[in-house]
Amino acid sequence: MSNKDESTKWMLDSLEIDDMTDVPINEDQTETTTSSRSSSNPPLIRRNVAVQPVPIPRMPRRMQSTAARGLNGLRFMDVATGKEGDAWKPVEKRFNQNALDGRLPKDKFGAVIGMADSKEFASELFNTLARRRNVDASDGITLDQMRMFWEDMTSQDTDSRLQIFFDMCDKNGDGQLSEDEVREVLVLSASANKLNKLKENACVYAALIMEELDPDHHGYIDIWQLETLLRGMVGSTEEYDTNLVSQPLTKTMIPKSYRHPIMKTFSKAAEFVHANWKRVWVVGIWVTINVILFVYKFQQYRHKAAFQVMGYCVCVAKGAAETLKFNMALILVPVCRMTLTKLRSTFLSRLIPFDDNINFHKTIAVGIAIGTFLHVVMHVSCDFPRLIHCPREKFVYYLGMNFNFRQPTYGRLVNSIPGVTGVIMVILMAFAYTLATHSFRRNVVKLPWPFHHLAGFNAFWYAHHLLVVVYALLIIHGYFLFLTDEWHKKTTWMYVLFPISLYASERMLTSVYDHNHRVNIIKAIIYTGNVLALYMSKPPGFRYKSGMYLFVKCPDISSFEWHPFSITSAPGDDYLSVHIRTLGDWTTALKEKFAKACEPPITLPAKGRLMRLESKSLAEYEDRESQPSFPRIIIKGPYGAPAQSYRKYDILLLIGLGIGATPFISIIKDLLHLMKHNSTQDLVDRKGPQRAYFYWVTREQGSFEWFKGVMDDIAEYDTDHVIEMHNYLTSVYEEGDARSALIAMVQSLQHAKNGLDVVSESRIRTHFARPNWKKVFGHLATTHASSRIGVFYCGSATLTKQLKMLCQEFTLNTTTRFHFHKENF
Repeated sequence: MSNKDESTKWMLDSLEIDDMTDVPINEDQTETTTSSRSSSNPPLIRRNVAVQPVPIPRMPRRMQSTAARGLNGLRFMDVATGKEGDAWKPVEKRFNQNALDGRLPKDKFGAVIGMADSKEFASELFNTLARRRNVDASDGITLDQMRMFWEDMTSQDTDSRLQIFFDMCDKNGDGQLSEDEVREVLVLSASANKLNKLKENACVYAALIMEELDPDHHGYIDIWQLETLLRGMVGSTEEYDTNLVSQPLTKTMIPKSYRHPIMKTFSKAAEFVHANWKRVWVVGIWVTINVILFVYKFQQYRHKAAFQVMGYCVCVAKGAAETLKFNMALILVPVCRMTLTKLRSTFLSRLIPFDDNINFHKTIAVGIAIGTFLHVVMHVSCDFPRLIHCPREKFVYYLGMNFNFRQPTYGRLVNSIPGVTGVIMVILMAFAYTLATHSFRRNVVKLPWPFHHLAGFNAFWYAHHLLVVVYALLIIHGYFLFLTDEWHKKTTWMYVLFPISLYASERMLTSVYDHNHRVNIIKAIIYTGNVLALYMSKPPGFRYKSGMYLFVKCPDISSFEWHPFSITSAPGDDYLSVHIRTLGDWTTALKEKFAKACEPPITLPAKGRLMRLESKSLAEYEDRESQPSFPRIIIKGPYGAPAQSYRKYDILLLIGLGIGATPFISIIKDLLHLMKHNSTQDLVDRKGPQRAYFYWVTREQGSFEWFKGVMDDIAEYDTDHVIEMHNYLTSVYEEGDARSALIAMVQSLQHAKNGLDVVSESRIRTHFARPNWKKVFGHLATTHASSRIGVFYCGSATLTKQLKMLCQEFTLNTTTRFHFHKENF
């Protein structure tokens, strides 16, 4: 059977034919099973100006009920303005803001109905509503006419809303849709949803719709045929939706532990400790050590001669200094990546949250800032004034030997070795601390021209290296003390000796073995969305786990800068790959370097698009006669990351936003390798996850090109559905919005006929808007009861809090245990 016959059979099989009874067009509806129509609404069949109306058959009631489910969300108004009751008031307010002399022009109609970013679509809707109401809208519409338009768009009658959508396509008003009319609306919808590729192929998809809905080749389709397509769409998505709806029942009574305010506080505290016990005990020990050191030094100076001159000020200053020495030593440990990567594989990973090393580094930095503030303020505002204004006899008796019996002045104290080193250290630390904040490091702050280079990753990187000078000054500062003479009591160098040696040895080893980490670039591709994909040879002995990351250096750009990127190749691949999003100065320069030599993305017909780099071996590229001259690349690593511990969970929930999908692509590839070389049962029997759910949320259609090969591999090799991938495109309006209705119809047709998605051009179907995360977690808790689910997230911080709360909520209220991990760079 031909493809055409098969597609026609698919569409006709979805129909249910009921007996139909002729009903006069003006006859009142008396049956209780059908919804009553408001007399103010126009009838389903009406006359257009200067056009002879064409009767459109009324759909069977059973088909209407199915269509009602599909059209229940077909909206022409913004969600915020489409509610009942006071929904008209904000529309009226925006009308008054945009109207000129009491009339609203067509180009302002989109702003009034919540389609300000879809002006072309709103203009077509404006013309359609004007035709329905026989309104001459050449000079705009009045408030009363706007009210009529609003009533049509928000009508509860599904037939009425479908008729409006049909009329938008039917521009000549003959009651039939030609292929050109369908194409025009497809172009309009694609523009509104920022789907450039779909817009380019609008002719192909318009022909597809006509092929499916016009099997007799009349050259047009009717409204009931459009409704049939929507019915098939509902059936194809029903299975997915019903799965997500199944959630644990909400508790109908408040638990006893939450009924009293005090008990509620204790219960929440217990839940917090249960979910964060590793962090709690590590931070608790750190705070305890700081308190002990502060109290120890405070009491020590409480009984020294200096206390008689400077009082409690010197006790506080010295107590803060002791915590500073400890924290300046400890802050280096969380950034010793080679050491932490090895420790992750030991039993210590059960006790220490190595995933939070950067957060702990930041926490220690706050402790240093507090200690520095106390130490400096106590000295300059209290100790120094008391010292220089102390009576000479008292000064000579208690502190004369420490200052060679010469009472110092304020200037002499500041200009001394401890004073100068202290001032320089405070300035350098404040500078490095400021440039390390989120606003400066992520280039959120926009500085004027002379200082614009102080924002961005490069400024953060170089400013942090100034701390080498700080540590040298710290040792000098701690050795030339006024109040301590014995060398063994000058303990600053003792605190920092081991951490500095550990950190320095890691950096030196990396520099010494740079030649072992030079890689050959096999292939480089620049994708839509400013993403550079690098495929490199794997250095000898380079072993890693899925989820790890490495550092990349390009000597042609900078001999000192290293930048971290997740490894997107699987451990079983004979090449290394990383995907780099252009966000800062260095990544921009790297992309420009490779742009001169890299190949453009391979564009093949939709069929036969399965030949891709991910499935080719390294040898295939080494056999090429000519290789482009790529910039030199040096790597170091691999280093441990939260995602590398995925094998210890029964189920995986991987969530990536945009380029945040990169850490999980390696995991997916690793699972696919096991499927290719082993049966699915072997995969289940092995120690590791039995199921993986991958949610990729992006706002650009071109993003799906980055890992199209992986998506096609999932559809090809994952016959037992071990990996369930959900792509979400946020630039497309959510399902049910009139602006995306026709796109959803085309998507349903294309996927049913050819097995390809019109948005991603892969075998994985794309969803619109954003996921309902509570439904996702509810579905997993119900489907995988009594399982340990590892939730791995990489993306912006905006979603972190919501995902952590959902993990905690469903862990406490169900038998499923959710463990949250977030990637940190």
